[in-house]
Amino acid sequence: MPPAALSVHLAIGQVYAWSVFKPPLEGALRLSGTQSALPFQIGIVMLGLSAAFGGTTVERNGPRWAMFVSAACFCSGFLVSALGVAVSQYWLVVLGYGVIGGVGLGIGYISPVSTLIKWFPDRPGMATGIAIMGFGGGALIASPWSAAMLEGFGKDTSGIAATFLVHGLVYAVFMTIGVLLVRVPADDWRPPGSVASAEPVAVVNVSARNAIRTPQFWCLWIVLCFNVTAGIGILEKAAPMIRDFFAGSSAPVSAGAAAGFVALLSLANMLGRFVWSSTSDIIGRKNVYRVYLGVGALFYLAIALLGNTSQLLFTVCAMAVLSFYGGGFATIPAYLKDLFGSYQVGAIHGRLLTAWSLAGVLGPLIINAVADAQKAAGRSGPELYTASFSIVIVLLVIAFVANELVRPVHPRHHEPVAAP
Repeated sequence: MPPAALSVHLAIGQVYAWSVFKPPLEGALRLSGTQSALPFQIGIVMLGLSAAFGGTTVERNGPRWAMFVSAACFCSGFLVSALGVAVSQYWLVVLGYGVIGGVGLGIGYISPVSTLIKWFPDRPGMATGIAIMGFGGGALIASPWSAAMLEGFGKDTSGIAATFLVHGLVYAVFMTIGVLLVRVPADDWRPPGSVASAEPVAVVNVSARNAIRTPQFWCLWIVLCFNVTAGIGILEKAAPMIRDFFAGSSAPVSAGAAAGFVALLSLANMLGRFVWSSTSDIIGRKNVYRVYLGVGALFYLAIALLGNTSQLLFTVCAMAVLSFYGGGFATIPAYLKDLFGSYQVGAIHGRLLTAWSLAGVLGPLIINAVADAQKAAGRSGPELYTASFSIVIVLLVIAFVANELVRPVHPRHHEPVAAP
């Protein structure tokens, strides 16, 4: 089952490598930086919306149907984009990659979650961490692969179109493996060697419709939103940020070193998804989110106060924040399962991902808008980020409080237990 999930998540994780296409598209189609970012931004928004509105349908129709729809949308998005570039119609790229492909992102992201939890009821954090690690690591495959194809095919319209076409075809084959492999376990299936005490004695099952009426759901919505805001704020501006911090030092950061820093952050993002979510099986979901939010705020404070004193300190703190960012994504399905049961956890997870849609806009907006304002005021270096980091620290503290407020769901929200 983990390979089935990874075949989808490693493919749709390509979205984190969109920046590879930005310079060629800007040159070939005469686009601005804002325009070239549009397919990515719309794709993330559509991810959240399709996960939210399609979650119940995914639960009803099962993971194989969901993975097939994801593959069809994600891969056809590349094919439509290839056509758009070939005929120099950028709106087709936005439609293909952003809208159609974005639906594939959302459905594919949630498709294996509840299935893996059912296969690994005694290790739900590890199970979802394996799959969602693939989403974080997809760019490690896609970035060099896409760059190599652009070098081989060329960076004009025909070369970019050919690259998009190959992406669509290869990912279709790769994702089909997951469609063929995935299965749902029997209702009474348990992992070999597990014991009855591995699961709670009281069975809690809450429908997606009832879950969004609980304070627990909205507390976790705040937790996810602000944790993602903190991580994506660094991730989106990583290369220029580290160069700004050390621009006036005796050892400025080169463009190549900044690119290496971005790769390290991607690695931390990917590994954090598996390591921290697996750790949550041992220390508990609430405790691991205390680490993400409380310790994350301290790392942000360390960057703000001491970040320009040492490149090693800056890198370690940023990698820790990005590991918490990835871990937050991977742990949230297990947290939802603990609170609401496995009944419609995929649909509940889909609704919660609307927090990601907002955070994907909020994080970069806070970091970039404040940095631009500070630059206009004549400031430079770390001063560009001090105010925005302070805002993020406050958001993390709010999320920490929200996590502390999470309690077991009141029985009135539970699904009625069928008579034996």
